[in-house]
Amino acid sequence: MERLSSNLTLFFKFFVPVFWIVFFGAFTIAVFAYRNEFYGAIPGQPLRIGAVVFFVSGLFMLYFTLMQLKRVEGNAEHFLVTDYFKTFRYTYDSIEKITESKFAFLKLATIHLKEKGSFGKRMFFIASSSRYEGFMQQFGAQLRSVD
Repeated sequence: MERLSSNLTLFFKFFVPVFWIVFFGAFTIAVFAYRNEFYGAIPGQPLRIGAVVFFVSGLFMLYFTLMQLKRVEGNAEHFLVTDYFKTFRYTYDSIEKITESKFAFLKLATIHLKEKGSFGKRMFFIASSSRYEGFMQQFGAQLRSVD
């Protein structure tokens, strides 16, 4: 098995969301706990409403982006996809295609399945630059011939 996802997956999937939730959750709780009329020049009630909206919208953004990242490993026969709690194996014939996109300095890859799997029909991962490219050069023809 060769790991195709980046080491940054663990950082983005767990550490960033935990830090964000703890920091801004504590800020939101503090704004409600200290019931001040003004926080500097900012009125208290709009700040409390804004803090809740910011915190909840951030939770949704984290859930639908970073927390959906998976760790992917592959070999000549199949892919292993894990969310660090559950691991599932997908064969090449169950994969419709793999798409890639760039986001800042990261290469994001998406595995599209023909039918819905345990993690859904699409699985996202941050591709390791060298490992992913080498794997696709070696086994990419197999994936393209599946269509």
